[in-house]
Amino acid sequence: MAKHRIALMTDSTCDLPAELLRQYDITVVPLYVVWDGEVMRERVDIMPREFYRRLRASSSIPTTSQPTPQDFLDAFTAAREQGAEEIMVVTISSAMSGTILAAQQAGDMCELPVHVHDGRTNSMGLGWQVLAAARVREQGGDAQAMLAAADEVRKRLVYLISLDTLRYLHKGGRIGGATRFIGTLLNIKPQIYVDHESGRVEAGRSTRTRKRAISALYRDFFAQVDTSLPLRIAVLHNDAEEEARMLAERVQQEYHPVELIFQIVSPVLGVHTGPGAISLCGYADPTA
Repeated sequence: MAKHRIALMTDSTCDLPAELLRQYDITVVPLYVVWDGEVMRERVDIMPREFYRRLRASSSIPTTSQPTPQDFLDAFTAAREQGAEEIMVVTISSAMSGTILAAQQAGDMCELPVHVHDGRTNSMGLGWQVLAAARVREQGGDAQAMLAAADEVRKRLVYLISLDTLRYLHKGGRIGGATRFIGTLLNIKPQIYVDHESGRVEAGRSTRTRKRAISALYRDFFAQVDTSLPLRIAVLHNDAEEEARMLAERVQQEYHPVELIFQIVSPVLGVHTGPGAISLCGYADPTA
């Protein structure tokens, strides 16, 4: 039997830690990494650390693929068979992926009411929205209350990424407004961010050294969040654990967030941001 009347689902770019997925009974539909003819479900057939090791050593850059409508329909069918009466899905930005279309098509074929919500972001920008929806569900909220909670978080999000290289974002075609970096010196450390209205990647500042880039990431992030309120913050990394760990310790010591998540970024997102990227993603939560 289902733990909840409303099944909550997202896709594998959410970067939520496995323990939170289990705790809140969240179903994840994986995206795919396609590498030298091999098609792999991220965090199922290929795990992040293995992925980044291979990416650093490989002469070829993999591509990515969204879930199929059948992938979502299989998840919906399983939820129905376990007793769910409704389904809510929060997906990666429609400006970044066709994942939402696959979910909508599956919803049209499902016997249950299916609510599909465009997260307009990825990684823990998506993850924080899903967690907010899950916590409202735990309190007895209906699907509309869950959607409202997710959308309120989206409006508050700040999500900045410091790339070690622009190569992967350019090659992957997900560069969005960061095209202004093209043609600049190759040794810059570009900062990008996600616009949570358009759902697109945009360009931030650029710096010349890794140390300055991480310092700028920290300053810029906390300049944009209301630090007088309780904070929920994720420190994310593309196989740059030591530097990210130091950043997380600084966040904890200086801002004492009510929730701090530390996570390695999914392979699908890593295809586009490359090894070495570090990001801060979070929001001020007046309800905490």
